[in-house]
Amino acid sequence: MEPIPNANIRVPVPPAKRFSYSSTTHVKARQASPFQYQAWTRQPGELLSRVTQVLRAKHYSISTERTYVPWIKRFVLFCENRHPLDVGEPELEAFLTSLAVDGNVASSTQNQAMNAIVFLYRDVIGRPLAGAINAVRAPKHINVPVVLTKDETMRLLNVMSGTTQLMAKLLYGSGLRVSECIRLRVKDVDFEMKQVTVRAGKGNKDRYTTLSESLIAPLKSHLERVKILWEKALAEGHGSVFMPDALDRKYPNAGKEWIWQYIFPAKNTSVDPRSGVERRHHVEASVLEKAIKRATLTIGLNKRVTCHTLRHSFATHLLQSGTDIRTIQDLLGHNDLSTTMIYTHVLRQGGQGVKSPLDQL
Repeated sequence: MEPIPNANIRVPVPPAKRFSYSSTTHVKARQASPFQYQAWTRQPGELLSRVTQVLRAKHYSISTERTYVPWIKRFVLFCENRHPLDVGEPELEAFLTSLAVDGNVASSTQNQAMNAIVFLYRDVIGRPLAGAINAVRAPKHINVPVVLTKDETMRLLNVMSGTTQLMAKLLYGSGLRVSECIRLRVKDVDFEMKQVTVRAGKGNKDRYTTLSESLIAPLKSHLERVKILWEKALAEGHGSVFMPDALDRKYPNAGKEWIWQYIFPAKNTSVDPRSGVERRHHVEASVLEKAIKRATLTIGLNKRVTCHTLRHSFATHLLQSGTDIRTIQDLLGHNDLSTTMIYTHVLRQGGQGVKSPLDQL
């Protein structure tokens, strides 16, 4: 996925009709969403504050908030700071076209921008966009995943150590995304059933995946150390963790219970950007990303290895060992089987399974 463009960059605005919505339009907006309209202002800073309020009221994740707000800011700048009620579909089409033509962004990035602006009009302003958006679409490129061999995986994991090694083994052994790994809580690991429960994964879906027997003892030992850290923090008044979906209001003391604690907590406490409460959050994904990068350089792999590479390798190695592809789909949490089918390419050694004619000379 392409990085989010800098919201402060000014993009040349193509010729576009300036809309001047009638008072009837404003009346309809008030009737459709009176609370949202009363809170509305024409100051860009307050507009973004309102976007943030609605995102949090609807329980969107912090990552979605950090993605949508910059895109909405860039759209407003693209429209020369005109109010979103004074522009509409033509301006959005021009904005998305500019991203594809001038910005040369990936299709996923363009879709991300589109989703942010649709959210702005539908949920914040209360005036959903009507009709199709006929923008120039960024070409969709299907990336073949980077996959490690079993030997490369073993070498990579062996040069790692400590908590990051344990996390990396979970990525490979359970097929987790890095965001799913760092958000794991004590109650999500079932040692008896040898399974991991992924809560609110991609698409806000829960799923079960396998837990390697070789990780049971190291995980239990790790949790013993984490529990000591938690008990100390609890005594100092920082032993409560963030609770999803406002569960802290329904169960005020649940955040202080052991089962809700993060398996991989951060070393230090920090202030929650939303609530302002000081607490110990989970470790940052960048900690594991940097550890994997160092390990890759150490063993001299000529591949671009990331946290997601271990998830790709999990799926590929299961497929090679004869695991049914629909089972792999469930373990990975893919909606569409075609997404999982991309791993079948590794079963064919060489390009499309064809032997090079050079080998026959």
